Amino acid sequence: MTTLGSPIAKSKADLALMREAGRIVAEVHAIMQDRVRPGVTTGELDRLAYEHIRKRGAVPSFKGYGGDPPFPASLCISVNNEIVHGIPGPRVLREGDLVSIDCGAFYRGYHGDAAITLEVGRTTPAAQRMIAEGWEALWAGIAQARPGKHVGDISAAIQTYLEQRGYGVVGDGLAGHGVGRKLHESPSVPNLGTPGDGALLLPGLTLAIEPMYTLGRPQWQILADRWTIVTSDGSPASHVEHTVVVTEGDAEILTLL
Repeated sequence: MTTLGSPIAKSKADLALMREAGRIVAEVHAIMQDRVRPGVTTGELDRLAYEHIRKRGAVPSFKGYGGDPPFPASLCISVNNEIVHGIPGPRVLREGDLVSIDCGAFYRGYHGDAAITLEVGRTTPAAQRMIAEGWEALWAGIAQARPGKHVGDISAAIQTYLEQRGYGVVGDGLAGHGVGRKLHESPSVPNLGTPGDGALLLPGLTLAIEPMYTLGRPQWQILADRWTIVTSDGSPASHVEHTVVVTEGDAEILTLL
C-alpha cells in the first residue's frame, strides 16, 4: 500500500469525523478479540468486520484498494510468518497461531486505521511477550508524536525499543503513514530512523503509527497473490497500529474505544 499526498493538518471538524472513523475500527477490533479462536476461518472474521463497518454507516477502507489486483477484503489478516496484507479466506486458525488484524474504516470522508495482534488459544511465552512488547514499542513511538518533534523521533523510539529486545524491525518500504481523507497520506512514518530527521510534527497532523517486527530477521518478500508480505526466513511476525493526532501536548489516540 502506497503513501500518497502531502502532510495535511486537520481542523476540529475533520477530527470529529476521524474520531468516529477510529471508533468504528476499535469496535471491529473488539469483535475480533471476542471471535478469534481455534476453528474460525479468516474469511468468517472478515465477514463480521464488513457487516459491522457497514452497519455503522462506513465502508471498509481496504476493500478494493490499490492496483493490480485490488485488495479483495475488508480486513488484512496476517497469520504467523505473514507480516502484513494477508488476504482473508478459507484458512482455519489453529491453536498457537499468531494473527494480526489490520482494519480501516472510511466514514463521511475520513479514514481510521489500526491493527492488533492476537494469540489463538494458547501460544508460547515468547509469542505472548512479542505481542506485549510490540504495544510498548507503539506507546514509545506515540510518546514522541508531539509538536516540535520530527517523524524520525517516532521511528527511532520504536526501533530502539524493539531492537534492544532482540526483534527484527521491518523496514525496506513498509512503514506507517499520514492518514485522513486518503488512507495513505504523507508523511511516511518508518519504524527505523534517527532522532531529528524527517517531517516536523505540528498540531493537527494525523498519523498511523505501526510497528512491524519479527522474531527473526526483518527481510520480507511478497507472495504470488501480490499482497501478502511474509518473513523471508519464516519467522513469526507481529503488527500493531493506532491512528493518532498531534496536539499541543500529548498525542490523542483516535482508534481506541
